[in-house]
Amino acid sequence: MSLEIRNIGCKKELNAFIFLPEKLHRGHRNWVPPIYPLEKRFFNPDKNRAFSYSDTLMALAYRDGKPEGRIMGIINKRYNDYKKEKNARFGYLECPENQQVAHELLDRVEQWARKKGMNRIVGPMGFNNQDPAGFLTEGFEHEPTVSTYYNYPYLNRLLENEGYTKEVDYVVYKVVIPEQLPEIYKRIYDRIIQQGKYRIIEFSRRKQIRPHIIPMLELMNECFTELYGFQPLDKAEMNDLAKRYLRILDPRFIKVVKKGGDTIAFNIAMPNLSAGIRKARGRLFPLGLLQILCQAQKSKQLDTIMGGIREEFRGRGIDVLMIYKTITAARKAGMKCADSHHEMEDNHKIRAEMERLGGAVYKRFRIYGKQL
Repeated sequence: MSLEIRNIGCKKELNAFIFLPEKLHRGHRNWVPPIYPLEKRFFNPDKNRAFSYSDTLMALAYRDGKPEGRIMGIINKRYNDYKKEKNARFGYLECPENQQVAHELLDRVEQWARKKGMNRIVGPMGFNNQDPAGFLTEGFEHEPTVSTYYNYPYLNRLLENEGYTKEVDYVVYKVVIPEQLPEIYKRIYDRIIQQGKYRIIEFSRRKQIRPHIIPMLELMNECFTELYGFQPLDKAEMNDLAKRYLRILDPRFIKVVKKGGDTIAFNIAMPNLSAGIRKARGRLFPLGLLQILCQAQKSKQLDTIMGGIREEFRGRGIDVLMIYKTITAARKAGMKCADSHHEMEDNHKIRAEMERLGGAVYKRFRIYGKQL
């Protein structure tokens, strides 16, 4: 049976690219489909500004006329200029347990990247840090979150067979929601509140969040500069990110800290959406969004999405202020545990905080790299 790699050239092929994982993961117990309207928007150059400063290649592997694998190549020129690198990225790799298919897909992106003058390829990654990154290497038995890959274990082996090695690992902590926070947290919280220097803002409706989204993302630009693969977002990208996720954010689990009129810290979390997205099969219409939101109300797991504290305010207990309020809201909602999201394995300060809360590593993700 002949194998053919084709670059995507029409809407029909793009739809095949988007929906192929649904076929490959049929019967895969923990896999969760993407939210397809968001996925279509993401892969549309007219709606995703990241295409405007990136070279991209999207390809499908066909066997006897039927798609059975996919890959995307990305050269983020703005990031490369920012970091003075010549890196390409691969992402959205899906294929059966077949070394030939994996080899041909990766080779297509590698050859393309070489022709573009790149000297290294890393992945899986998207355009920026708001896109899924890293293949799961440990914790396959656990429920995935909306912002991470959930791959077959064999994909790691297929990559390593092609000469890819560890670039960086992320760990994810599971924290049991305590009946009571450690006494030291309560003392720090009370002290900060009594000082009256900082104001924590909480929300009950989504429309209340809207004026705070851009200040939060601007602060993210300040706080995330040392993260692997990070590049600052511009205003258009911030607005696009807000549009993508505002409908599914839960205002109860978003916390903003201000000093005067300035946003100095924020934390965004949400109930695990996996059950609802799976039930809706990734579709929002006609009833998918309602199914997702209804299932979210029943979720017992809180998923951290992102957060940050302006550098000059770190070490002053601001993190405790947000943790205290978030854990209180989670306990009130009947949550049993929280997922920390990706933490770089060498970020010892954050890891120590997770462990002080009783957290334990329960997942690990890996970004791979290869010289071209």
